[in-house]
Amino acid sequence: MTQSIGHFVNGQQVAGSSGRQSAVYNPASGEVTAHVALASRDETEQAIAAAQAAFAGWSAVTPLNRARVLFRFKALCDQHAAEISALITREHGKVLSDAAGELARGLEVVEFACGIPHLQKGEHSKDVGRGVDSWSEMQPLGVVAGITPFNFPAMVPMWMFPIALACGNTFILKPSERDPSVPMLLAELLKEAGLPDGVFNVVNGDREAVDTLLTDSRVQAVSFVGSTPVAEYIYATASRHGKRVQALGGAKNHMVIMPDADMEQAANALMGAAFGSAGERCMAISVAVCVGDAVADQLIEKLKPRIENLKVGPGVDEEAEMGPLVTREHLQRVSAYVDSGIAEGAKLVVDGRNHTVAGAEGGFFIGGCLFDQVKPDMTIYREEIFGPVLSVVRVEDFDTACKLINDHEFGNGTAIFTRDGDAARQFAHSIQVGMVGINVPIPVPMAFHSFGGWKRSLFGPLHMHGPDGVRFYTRMKTITARWPTGIRSGAEFTMPVMK
Repeated sequence: MTQSIGHFVNGQQVAGSSGRQSAVYNPASGEVTAHVALASRDETEQAIAAAQAAFAGWSAVTPLNRARVLFRFKALCDQHAAEISALITREHGKVLSDAAGELARGLEVVEFACGIPHLQKGEHSKDVGRGVDSWSEMQPLGVVAGITPFNFPAMVPMWMFPIALACGNTFILKPSERDPSVPMLLAELLKEAGLPDGVFNVVNGDREAVDTLLTDSRVQAVSFVGSTPVAEYIYATASRHGKRVQALGGAKNHMVIMPDADMEQAANALMGAAFGSAGERCMAISVAVCVGDAVADQLIEKLKPRIENLKVGPGVDEEAEMGPLVTREHLQRVSAYVDSGIAEGAKLVVDGRNHTVAGAEGGFFIGGCLFDQVKPDMTIYREEIFGPVLSVVRVEDFDTACKLINDHEFGNGTAIFTRDGDAARQFAHSIQVGMVGINVPIPVPMAFHSFGGWKRSLFGPLHMHGPDGVRFYTRMKTITARWPTGIRSGAEFTMPVMK
């Protein structure tokens, strides 16, 4: 009998009442492990009402005591780390070590949020005028929502809710219906840590739940991570309804390999960056830009045997380096991209289609794929595949490599591998991408910096976590005050000027 997953509202798990549900799979076996309820508008509004009712009490809790709840939550997550990682692997498919790494990166944001008494101090100026002081306060917004993708069921929600809660907001999480168990467990751990009922709620669902969150006037802000078409829809719809929005979209991340690069280092970096988590990462490197044919030939020579010997298997297999894709539909989609690359004239060097794993024939597996001679007008270059498919593009020089990247519609992450400090500095300065690595293939910022891309990889002015996260989840209020000191003057009808 499969498990039934409902919602977490006002401090308790509740069964779904919409009559609609979605299957949750184990990608390594293809078996249905659970059915998750899909919330109706009414159910979503109940969660919003619970968050609204809890806001006054939670926002009145001192920042220090809000931080103490998050300290306890972090300790509970550490205690349950093996359980959380196993749930990620069971429903997403990534290998256990990768799942543990995801949780660790998410908890870094929790640790950052625990510093909220310092982060939310505001500013103060004494005597901006004679006897007049001015200061700013960072106040919470109210009810805020997060809509998160399947590829990081622990980390991406943690990019959002720890800072939102630390700032005094109440939160509604709408996670992916493909792997909903981890968010439900995190809700239970927050409650155990002492978070009051209604402050954190989980609504599982599809577009009906999402549209309710985007249009309900009680929701003050929406955070989103997903594909660019959906990010654009989220941004347009929520903004039209007066909400603050940060919507992170798709990516096509390039790694430039210069002629002076350490080719062994570059090949090893590409293996993890392109095929880790089966390429289901918004920061995955999917394009290797080789400056010169000699560089491309050397790189492919090193990559080909590595990809062919990539250990693909169930995420629970300790020897596995890459697990399955999340669903059969996504497997078919990725395979179709490989078909497209061949049809449009790219050279398929390593073909991972039709990969089977002994004892797990029903799983959603594909092997690593490597293309050479990829051109900018090809579909596999232009679109985000979100799978273990690496494309090699050959260019003549550094300037052409930079132009190639700057001309792409996405600007999420990029990297350059070189020993030349001048080239690296010029690349970092001129490239039109939000996150840049120099001999670092996946330049994901630490929690105390902010995460976000440029161009059609981000809709909204503020990035995730770090200083931008605190700004996003607070409103700035500036107070100017003067107390009577015996100074008396008549009415003034001109613009106030401090003297």
